[in-house]
Amino acid sequence: MRIPDRPSAFTNDSARDKYYAVYDRLLGELWPVPVDAVDVQTRAGSVRVHRAGPAAGDPVVLVAGAGGNALAWYRYIEPLARTRPVLAVDPLGEPGRSVQRRTLATGAEVGGWLTDVLAAFGAERAHVAGFSAGGWTAVWAAAQQRPGEGGRVAALTLLDPGGFAPITGRFVRWAAAGAVASMLPRPLRHRMADVVNNGLLRDDGLVRLGRAGGWSFRRHVLIPSPYTDEQIREVAVPVQVLLGARSALHDARAVAARLADVAPSWRVEIVPGTGHSLPVEAPELAAERILSFPAQERPGTAAPNHNSNRR
Repeated sequence: MRIPDRPSAFTNDSARDKYYAVYDRLLGELWPVPVDAVDVQTRAGSVRVHRAGPAAGDPVVLVAGAGGNALAWYRYIEPLARTRPVLAVDPLGEPGRSVQRRTLATGAEVGGWLTDVLAAFGAERAHVAGFSAGGWTAVWAAAQQRPGEGGRVAALTLLDPGGFAPITGRFVRWAAAGAVASMLPRPLRHRMADVVNNGLLRDDGLVRLGRAGGWSFRRHVLIPSPYTDEQIREVAVPVQVLLGARSALHDARAVAARLADVAPSWRVEIVPGTGHSLPVEAPELAAERILSFPAQERPGTAAPNHNSNRR
């Protein structure tokens, strides 16, 4: 695993300020409910968290993937915040209003900054939802908890997550095609969404944000490496995994088959008609799955196996 040699950062102050201007404008345009912005000091830097919803209750914590931040979850905020506190996080190492000050050299360190955020909010039973690399971060935060010892992560929802198969050239080509297509005029970009299998290209706001930081932010992050079977078994909280049927990140059916064997208590669902951009391609379904998981269970009962391909 290649260890980053420096923290991620904008290339200069001017680039950072231009990005923040777009970020703040889109936050005002896209965010559907009142929100409080909080900066949390963690072991590796300052993390921006946008809080919405009721003051009390176990929070839903949203962690975006590579190149993303809290704004990527704008479609989720209103349905989730009706009943639950919501903490949408700008991940360390990604473009946003978080400021990384130390490199993150291991998966445990990546999960550690998220644990620091949960501690700062006093979260004892958080439901953490992570997309792609954000799912990798969430798993590492949960993996450091031990059965019977309690912890701040109570459940995980992983949306087409990294870490369950090696990253291949297919995914690199998919990401590069999306980056090129994002620079096209809007009508052509929308048409290209189907051609390159990337529904994000139809989201004008998020594309505008990506353009603002795409060339002015230098990412120095760990590349998610595949978990061993033992590492998967060490996750001691209920987990559900939503996989894009056409994902370029991995073979969804192969990942589902592996998890059925290694972690039969995990709920695994392959979502038809979606690719790696599952969170923007099926936001209503994903939000519903977050709110309904895990089912209420009596203490001491094991979670059932919910491996499925259903929508």
